[in-house]
Amino acid sequence: MKLTPYQKLLKMTKEAKDTVLAIPRAAEMKLKAQHEISKLDVSIAEQEGKIQELTSVYPLDFDKLIKAQDELALSERRKRQLEDIVKDMFPAKVDE
Repeated sequence: MKLTPYQKLLKMTKEAKDTVLAIPRAAEMKLKAQHEISKLDVSIAEQEGKIQELTSVYPLDFDKLIKAQDELALSERRKRQLEDIVKDMFPAKVDE
């Protein structure tokens, strides 16, 4: 990598510096969003397991079962929303 002369760096505007960082920052945020999706996947799996446990006991606690299903539905909706956000904000090809 060839270094940019220091005097040239000092003269660069904040906008020019931000432009240079745009691609790596976008990649960083996409990876962060994908990590959040992974965390939701884990949460969904745990919630599904909890629902299975709640349906295998006697007597059934319908209030807990409904709350667990609500939590699962919320996590699934959040995951879908986050996937849509990633698709919209980080397309494969960016039009300039």
